[in-house]
Amino acid sequence: MTTVTEAAPIPTFGDEEETDRKLVIICSKGSLDMAYPGLVLANAALGEGIETHLFFTFWGFEMITEKTMDHIKFSPLGNPATHMPNFVMGLPGMTSFATHMMKAQIAGLDLPEVREFLELITDSGGHLWACRMSADMLQLEEKDLFDRVEGIINAADFIEIAEGAQTLFI
Repeated sequence: MTTVTEAAPIPTFGDEEETDRKLVIICSKGSLDMAYPGLVLANAALGEGIETHLFFTFWGFEMITEKTMDHIKFSPLGNPATHMPNFVMGLPGMTSFATHMMKAQIAGLDLPEVREFLELITDSGGHLWACRMSADMLQLEEKDLFDRVEGIINAADFIEIAEGAQTLFI
């Protein structure tokens, strides 16, 4: 005998015109595999009408520095998810090969490259912030950064922006 149970309601997204939700994503890594999680989540949040801020610190500056943002790489060395021994991943050319393969997979999913993704995020109302301490450590100034970064801010400024927000550290 089969019993029919009432199905759980399917959530709908994007129905709300305004929301008081806020999301802050701290982007601290500069590799290709660590750039996309923050970008994808920011884009999804903006699609739901959630106020979204990305805060770039330490190696996350690779994503917003003009010299590096179009050349982010994926290093398989020491990454257990590659399921390959380190002696193979450490061979010359493996980083270039792995980067090429990952970029092909990203393109196959019709995802934009980092620069275009950041443009999409800011065009959708997202905010990009750079960490003052990291900028000082890396000897970078605003002129070195992607032009859509709103500013280089200190930790206290970031705490103010993040007040009441859900915060993700990537």
